[in-house]
Amino acid sequence: MTNADQISILLVEDDPNLCMVLQDFLELMSYNVVIATDGLSGLRNFKNHSIHLCILDVMLPKMDGFSLAKEIRQINPQMPIIFLTAKSLKEDRLKGFQLGCDDYITKPFSTEELHLRIKAIMRRCYKQMPGIQDDSIKIGKFRFDVKNQVLHSGFGDQTLTRKEAGLLKLLFEYKNQVLTREEALQKIWGDSDYFIGRSMDVFIVKLRKYLREDPDVTITNVHGIGFKLEVKD
Repeated sequence: MTNADQISILLVEDDPNLCMVLQDFLELMSYNVVIATDGLSGLRNFKNHSIHLCILDVMLPKMDGFSLAKEIRQINPQMPIIFLTAKSLKEDRLKGFQLGCDDYITKPFSTEELHLRIKAIMRRCYKQMPGIQDDSIKIGKFRFDVKNQVLHSGFGDQTLTRKEAGLLKLLFEYKNQVLTREEALQKIWGDSDYFIGRSMDVFIVKLRKYLREDPDVTITNVHGIGFKLEVKD
């Protein structure tokens, strides 16, 4: 996916003036735009259209943006999401990143800034994962299907989100070596912002939970530096 005219964006914004401005701008940039003015209609439009990226206002009638994002994640765990909000509270930003959002923009913002962020996210989300030629890799008792983002084992299958899969792949590339926080943040999130760093910690906890059935596979913290995926052969 390289051209903007191949990309459909779901825009859910209840401010009619801002919604119109953003729709006009995104269409001028050759994106296909599907709009909704409340959370429920946003979810309905997501189900009824082929969407590549969601831009969600946090404060929405009928269903807020965070709840809408959870519903979207249940349908498509890999869907890129940008939150728009008039709030700048730390708790809101943390909640957004913990939900796995790809970016968080505080109003007011420039349309050019939004466009640059969309392009950066689309490059990250829809590029092929480099570095592994095989579609699957072995991690202890697990087989990680990189292409389909599924962790297989005798304990059952676990579908990963795009960021979980990207982080696990990167940890594997540094197997039994230290992966620095800075490199992980830049490669998976494209930024080393404090709040994104907190989000990464949440994803590390989730990966540990998925891998806990095999005691020979552990993700350890290297204090002040980063993480290490340790696999006993």
